[in-house]
Amino acid sequence: MKRMKEWLTMTIELLVDDPEMVRVHETEGEQARIYEVTVAKEDIGKVIGRGGKTADAVRWVLYAIAGKEKKRTVLQVIDKRDY
Repeated sequence: MKRMKEWLTMTIELLVDDPEMVRVHETEGEQARIYEVTVAKEDIGKVIGRGGKTADAVRWVLYAIAGKEKKRTVLQVIDKRDY
């Protein structure tokens, strides 16, 4: 779903200090859609949030959107040093 990826990219870019480092990779499977969000290592805490609350909030919006398609949605946050 192109609009969901665009929304996710825009949302993450608004959270971080270095929006040019934000990359969202979407993988479509039979039963799930996986979004891998890559950010600069300095921004990883901003995306995850205290106790994971920010990432959980983003996940809930993705779940709500994906619920119409009856597909599981997974959000993974990765910092650039993992690549």
